[in-house]
Amino acid sequence: MSTTTVPTAPDVDTARASDRLLIAGAVAGPVFAVSAVLQMVTREGFDITRHPISQLATGGLGWIQITTFVLAGLGALALAAGAGRTHRDGFGRRALPLCVGVFGAGLIAAGLFPMDAENGFPAGTPDRPVAEMSWHGVAHSVSAAVAFTALAVAAVVMTVRCVRRRSVGAAVLSGGAALVLLLPMSPEHMSVRIAVNGLVAFAWTTVLALSLRRTL
Repeated sequence: MSTTTVPTAPDVDTARASDRLLIAGAVAGPVFAVSAVLQMVTREGFDITRHPISQLATGGLGWIQITTFVLAGLGALALAAGAGRTHRDGFGRRALPLCVGVFGAGLIAAGLFPMDAENGFPAGTPDRPVAEMSWHGVAHSVSAAVAFTALAVAAVVMTVRCVRRRSVGAAVLSGGAALVLLLPMSPEHMSVRIAVNGLVAFAWTTVLALSLRRTL
């Protein structure tokens, strides 16, 4: 005689809450990308070959990118919470949500502490590097560095987890993301490299969120 286990109301509520968290994590990347691209093509004087995306947070319209950073960070924190609910066993069950959470907190801090205006952007800014970084410019750089390093560690954790589970495709995806995020940057074309890192980071978090939803 067989029995069928019927999910209880608390189990259903927990699954729904986890699903909402993961959806928020999945949309954070696309929202950031759309906002950044729209600003890059509409704001006067912005040149991705000279200006990092973070510089969009300067000037009179800087609040748009600041808000974008904060929303993306909140989405990453939601993803971290969702990962904690779904990764309850196996390798990286604590490290993954922790690292993704640090990434989210770092994004929020990077938005709240904008970098300095320089190199001709916003329009009217002297076309040269800033003579001395402000305290908020330093805080921005540190926050961004910590955020993306933490996400790279999260990608390494997922790579090991997927290798142990013999999920070759997922291991290659996470390993590739970790490699890109950990590669050292050269001063030449740094703004383009930062944009590539952001694209890789948010693509990876989106894929991670969607894959975790399938486990609910």
